[in-house]
Amino acid sequence: MGLRLKILSGFFVLALMLAIAGAWSVYEFNAIGSSVQNILDDNYQSIYASKIMKESLEREDSAILLLLHGKWEQGRSILSSADSLFINKLKFAENNITVPGEKEFLRQIIKDYAEYKKLWERPIVDTEREGNIDWYSGSVHKAFLKVKSSVNELISLNEKRMYQTATDLGDRSNRAIMPGIVAMVAALLFTFIFTYLVNYYMVSPIIRITDRINKFKEKRLPYNVKIETRDEILDLSEAIDHLCVSVNPGENEK
Repeated sequence: MGLRLKILSGFFVLALMLAIAGAWSVYEFNAIGSSVQNILDDNYQSIYASKIMKESLEREDSAILLLLHGKWEQGRSILSSADSLFINKLKFAENNITVPGEKEFLRQIIKDYAEYKKLWERPIVDTEREGNIDWYSGSVHKAFLKVKSSVNELISLNEKRMYQTATDLGDRSNRAIMPGIVAMVAALLFTFIFTYLVNYYMVSPIIRITDRINKFKEKRLPYNVKIETRDEILDLSEAIDHLCVSVNPGENEK
């Protein structure tokens, strides 16, 4: 193998190691980016929908209190709007199930909300329920709190999932850094090995050749250098040997 090929091979191996490490790091960071996007698209959207559902419930509770005070038109308008918004976000959450166990929480919300809705669907104004605080606190408010608790559990489930995912992302980011560290250490070790080989097979023979040439020139000592490799340095040494023989054949024979 020639000197040029040896040198190019060394740099090629070093470049290959760095390329593999770089590709590995890019892959890991892309995966992290995709995971972050998934969090925003899935868990965060579910949490946002659940919070809107909770706000809708609170509006419904306020509307029921208005009905208890005989404000039929205002109370029913708020109830209709809040109920529509709650149903809309509930359907969104059903179509965005990403966490194990989320489906069971949604079923519980649907069940609790249906029971809660039955209480205020029937007329309140101009009935015995109007102004009946005991009926509100004993039935309606309890049902409201039950639905709200179910929605809060759904929010908590998705928040825990987001926290777990964020923890996993931290671990993955550490794994993404590792290839770079491994590449740096490997490149450093390879550099030391490559430097040693260059010194042993290239620099040292050239120093020996130079030293023997100087001794031949100054003291007419025979040129006698043994080269272990079969490359341009061997060709150079043989050429110098032939030159020395041709310049001073008698001395070289000694």
